[in-house]
Amino acid sequence: QADNRPRTPSITVTGEATISAEPDQAEIDIGVVTQAKTAPDASKENAERLSRVLAQIKKQLGENDEVKTAGYSLTPNYRYPQGGKPEIVGYTASNTLRIRTTNLNLVGRLIDSAMQAGANNVNRLVFTLKDELAAQLGALKMASAKAKSKAESVAASLGLKIIRIAAVIEGERTVQPVFRDRQLMAARAEAAPTPVEPGTVEVRSTVSMTVEVS
Repeated sequence: QADNRPRTPSITVTGEATISAEPDQAEIDIGVVTQAKTAPDASKENAERLSRVLAQIKKQLGENDEVKTAGYSLTPNYRYPQGGKPEIVGYTASNTLRIRTTNLNLVGRLIDSAMQAGANNVNRLVFTLKDELAAQLGALKMASAKAKSKAESVAASLGLKIIRIAAVIEGERTVQPVFRDRQLMAARAEAAPTPVEPGTVEVRSTVSMTVEVS
């Protein structure tokens, strides 16, 4: 049945806020890739080099830092002769460590020391926040204040008065970490220290607000 009661006039607006936060945590994926004629040889060489890399990394990490295995693979390498069947000509072993540290000044040294110890792949470097919720709440508070200010401005321009806030709906919420993609397939012990600039993490929130007016 149709509702014949008069509807209370309302205004709906959206508020958006983006804040920049200094990252306080870094994650690095450092790997060792080896090739050999046989699978056991590729795996053995990889394990030996990774052990040296891991030992070097652990020397530098703090009490609250951590390192763990992020991925491992052992795959055959094929040769495709013309008109013939594919032939296995060797194997590639790949092992990746994921390092998490709160000492951002340590990132460059970790990369350099790992490469000098035998690592030959850096495929992920990202700066994040340990407490994302606090930053999200800050952005949400700003977005709500902007929505309220917009509603008041719209109401005033129309000669209306806000009676009450009828509804508030949280919209999109995003945290954009800072990615620094690097592909370092070879490193020399005499190479210059790796420069790393963390940048800032972007935190964005939006809200939709409906106010009743008279």
